Amino acid sequence: MTFLTETELRNLGFKSLGKNVLISDRASLYGTDSMSIGNNCRIDDFACLSGQILMKNNVHIANSTTVIAGTSLILFEDFSGLSSGCRVYSQTDDYSGSSLTNPTVPKGFRNIFSADVKFGRHVIIGTNSVILPGVEIGDGAAVAAMSLVNKNLDSWGIYAGIPVRKIKERKRDLLELETSYWNSIEAITYIQKEHE
Repeated sequence: MTFLTETELRNLGFKSLGKNVLISDRASLYGTDSMSIGNNCRIDDFACLSGQILMKNNVHIANSTTVIAGTSLILFEDFSGLSSGCRVYSQTDDYSGSSLTNPTVPKGFRNIFSADVKFGRHVIIGTNSVILPGVEIGDGAAVAAMSLVNKNLDSWGIYAGIPVRKIKERKRDLLELETSYWNSIEAITYIQKEHE
């Protein structure tokens, strides 16, 4: 995988861009002036991102993933991520037949539902899962592969299915690892500053 250079990243015109950001040169990004990306984030090959997206720190968007925000926000808190092939939408057409659908039709003939999507801290979404508009996924929740998330998910649960249902609680050991991680980052930063 080849990543964009720092200069290429800056030239994309992000609303804000953190440090140590890796974005594949094969990713497709639309509306970057509405996107904010924190530190230590990575976007892999063939990911497609569009619209109002906010990634905090240590967020991973795996290959062949689609994140379509439109005018509603899609928020990724620290240490959250999407596995390969996931689809996330903050807006959708009305499928009832009471309006026309698809982007070739003027908005006055369509009925678009739009609502923010939020991924809490340490959320992991399994391969080929779909997240629908208006969903909030609580801190530490994990979603199994090939699941459909059409409702809010409580923190620290493990969910699976179409639609998802809670199957058990998730361990919180990773919170101690997070503390160790941040301490190691602070130590490295301190050492680097001492040698400048």
